Amino acid sequence: MGNICRSPTAEGVFRHMVNEHHLHDMIVTDSAGTHAYHVGEPPDRRAQATAKNRGVDISDISARRVASADFKKFDYVLAMDRDNYAILDDLCPAGLGDKLCLFLDFAPSVKQSEVPDPYYGGVKGFEVVFDMVEQASLGLLQDIKNKHLT
Repeated sequence: MGNICRSPTAEGVFRHMVNEHHLHDMIVTDSAGTHAYHVGEPPDRRAQATAKNRGVDISDISARRVASADFKKFDYVLAMDRDNYAILDDLCPAGLGDKLCLFLDFAPSVKQSEVPDPYYGGVKGFEVVFDMVEQASLGLLQDIKNKHLT
């Protein structure tokens, strides 16, 4: 929603994996929110602390709002939950809807279909989100390798 909790965590985790697999010259990562609540702000301090404790630096990310041009620029547009999916679906230009999916579609081992928003909770919520995002990032990277890098 505001691009300060879930999305920058996902961007940072996925970017970290891309770098570990030496694919940084082939895969571009970015994150954006569906609302302009925090444009220009860094990720939530709890998201940054959780990521840092897991070896991922997200301090260089700043919030931005998603644009319809993102559907042309990126091969994947991922939503954290169904509410944001609906907003993105409305924003999606005709013919590009196949790029949009829920992030946890790439994490079949996770029993939930939506990444919960940890903003109003405690640190534990950010840990749970990180775990979910990590699983989905692994699946996304494998999907990219299968579809685009073989």
